[in-house]
Amino acid sequence: MRDLAIIEAPSVLGLRPSGVEELPAALLGAGLADGIGVVRSGRVEPPAYDARRDEETGVLNPGGIARYSVELADAVGDILDRGLFPVVLGGDCTILLGTLLALRRHGRHGLLFLDGHTDFYQPSAEPNGEAASMELALATGRGPRPLTDLEGRGPLLYDEDVVALGFRDADESAEAGMQPLPPGLHAIDLYGVRELGAGAAAHRALDVLGTDRLAGYWVHVDVDVLDDAVMPAVDYRRPGGLTWPELELVLRTALADARALGLDVTIFNPRLDPDGSIAGRLVECLRRGLAVRGGGQE
Repeated sequence: MRDLAIIEAPSVLGLRPSGVEELPAALLGAGLADGIGVVRSGRVEPPAYDARRDEETGVLNPGGIARYSVELADAVGDILDRGLFPVVLGGDCTILLGTLLALRRHGRHGLLFLDGHTDFYQPSAEPNGEAASMELALATGRGPRPLTDLEGRGPLLYDEDVVALGFRDADESAEAGMQPLPPGLHAIDLYGVRELGAGAAAHRALDVLGTDRLAGYWVHVDVDVLDDAVMPAVDYRRPGGLTWPELELVLRTALADARALGLDVTIFNPRLDPDGSIAGRLVECLRRGLAVRGGGQE
């Protein structure tokens, strides 16, 4: 088994400094790194946040996100080269671009995208220019070139190599004018997860991600994939979502496969969890999921 290596990536360049940047400290403080074979591998600091929307791209901080993605890719790539399993603690969802760039430098990879939203907005439909609502579109080559062609390697993902699982924003995003998900991208929304069962849905995702054309896959967890009743500590709330046991089952299934190369966690806002109880429960879920990789016992 690969040992786990934690990278702190507290960027909010694709959102705003609302508290999400405190995610790494909150989860580490709640014991994420305790007893599951973890190596601490440092912190990648983001450039200064600029609240002005870029006129050319329509996005907040496009240059900063691009530079940060390269720096984060270097850090993730170093961990992978050492034979370790990176666990990247965001930050907002744009950190996904850096993790995927690290993989793209070494071939074609897949993505298991666990998120309450599909994050497939184009800049003209995103009211605030927040790239954290666009990262899946950007990763598949849709959007401003500075963010879709990092190092000239775009797209970072092909549509058919992505499984979006657990989202529940179809009505909201259609009303806002978000571009539709492409037909080649594999989508299992919350209702599909419930119809199949979480375990079967995870195995269906692995049927896509385990193909010979891919050199492995990454797992992205935006914590708003969880039911709002148990995960209210996010900036954009929406009713419904996965239960803790459902998310744990999906993670254990996905991470037990040797083709899973890394994991990121995003969007949890500790300022909306004043007593730390949600952080504690999130850490419990993540530790149980990661135990299949790091050799820890839960």
